[in-house]
Amino acid sequence: MSNIGLILEEKAADIGNFLVGRLLPFREKRTVGPFVFIDHMGPVKLSDHTNFDVPPHPHIGLSTLTYLLEGSIQHKDSIGSDIEIKPGAVNWMTAGKGVVHSERTPMYLRTSEKSLHGFQIWVGLPKEMEQTEPQFHHIESDEIPTWVEDEVQFKLIAGEAFGRKSAVPVYSKLYFIEIKTEKAKKLNIGAELFGEVAMYVLDGTVKIEGNEYGTKQLLVAKQATLCEFEMNENSTVYLFGGEPFPEERFIFWNFVSSDKSIIDQAKKDWENQNTEAFPKVPGDDKEFVPFPRRRL
Repeated sequence: MSNIGLILEEKAADIGNFLVGRLLPFREKRTVGPFVFIDHMGPVKLSDHTNFDVPPHPHIGLSTLTYLLEGSIQHKDSIGSDIEIKPGAVNWMTAGKGVVHSERTPMYLRTSEKSLHGFQIWVGLPKEMEQTEPQFHHIESDEIPTWVEDEVQFKLIAGEAFGRKSAVPVYSKLYFIEIKTEKAKKLNIGAELFGEVAMYVLDGTVKIEGNEYGTKQLLVAKQATLCEFEMNENSTVYLFGGEPFPEERFIFWNFVSSDKSIIDQAKKDWENQNTEAFPKVPGDDKEFVPFPRRRL
């Protein structure tokens, strides 16, 4: 019997002036472990007059994780963070009770050709942390555990697995893992995993119990401890997983919470531009993303 419980096809989503491939959530599967939202950005080439621009917008009840494979993004937020993220590094922003941030092409790249490729991820917070003060952490690429085993390259971008721990300060049991190989290899890593797990094939193909799977699919396992697959040559996969929360997480636009009334209040605060709940972003306070008229 196959260990694949669900196959989700990547779907296009518009995040302003940019199309992404949405991997999570889906009606059939709202979360994987504590992961509540996964967007695959690009790969895309941007001209000298086209830029990545996501104006200031709010979040509550989650941590955002940005991980780039190509390109560069300037992150600014309402707690004063202002930093450029480049490939291999991680931006980890915890919204807690409320934060506002923008993501744009850095100024020095705005009039030149550039590329962009990476992941934008939301991780739910434990219930007791949903109303915590917002925080921001930038983790450089050389702080991310990377190793080679049997000619297979591993990178533990966030969380704990394989007896290792990433420098990303997560708040629940999870893992976000990159696995690359140039040669065809069979992996049996279920003993290293826990909770729920999903796989995204970025490049190449994988074979699971005689069936071959390629890109633009999120493969959700029935049981993480049975995670066994064969990577074909020149393949790259990502594993997202961990322990799910005991309480349901509700998602409405950019807001995540175990309490719908908190989401309703955040909606009102953003619509009214309540700067006590959602302060302005220093250096990027001339525009904002309005609350949508329909649920996303």
